[in-house]
This record gives sequence, C-alpha cells and structure tokens, in this order.
Amino acid sequence: MSELPELQQDAVTTVREFFAAMEMKAVTEALELADPGIVWKNTSLPDVRGIDRVRWVLDKLSNPRYGFRADMHHIAADEEGVVLTERTDYLRFGPVEISFWVCGTFELSDGRITLWHDHFSWENFLRGTVVGLFRAARSR
Repeated sequence: MSELPELQQDAVTTVREFFAAMEMKAVTEALELADPGIVWKNTSLPDVRGIDRVRWVLDKLSNPRYGFRADMHHIAADEEGVVLTERTDYLRFGPVEISFWVCGTFELSDGRITLWHDHFSWENFLRGTVVGLFRAARSR
C-alpha cells in the first residue's frame, strides 16, 4: 500500500487529533485545530457557526456527567485535504450511553478544520437511545 501524499496525511492526522482531544474533554486543544470561522453541521439540526459557539456547545458536553468517544471505522482524505470518516459515536448522559453510526466530512484550510459536517440516521440514534436506556435500567 502506498503512502498518502503529505497534505492528505496531515489532514487525516488533524482529524484524528481532533477526536482524541474531544474524547479527553480537552476542548481548548481540540479547537486549536479549528479555524475561527468553523461551521459544525449535524443532520437536520441548526448549524453551529464560529469557534466561540462551537466552544460553547463542546464546553457543555465536557461536563463530568457526559461523555463522548468514537470508534473510527474508516478515514480517508482527498488531494484537497477533505477528510471523510465513518465511525460509531458514543454519547453518555449519566448512566445512559447511546451508540450510533456517523459519516463525517471535514474540510480543512491551512491545516485547520473549517467545516465539520456529520451525517447520521435519526432512526439509528433512537435505536441506540432505547438500547442505552435498557442497559442502564438493567444494570441498576
């Protein structure tokens, strides 16, 4: 297997480091990888525009009662440094952990994330919620 060109490799590394910081609740470190004008899009939810608003949302999610992690199944970049991810995200709210499939698109400019666009199925998210609630109730 041949190595990725440097721009593609750098873009993949940036996205991987972004997720690693998010999992550690290191919002400041994660956002050092983002452009000040970042746009965060999620399927059918309002866009979050600008680093200050993204920071506000991520700070709320970094509360000790909450948790986030992701299993990266596939990650790839094109010649322009656009990164595609296929992953399972896990959101924890107290004792309830919700797992759901996500396909993400990350656009970078000058090595910083300018667009974070996640696509997911609400049906899959609701199924993950039901399973998470059932597991939490069973473990009591």
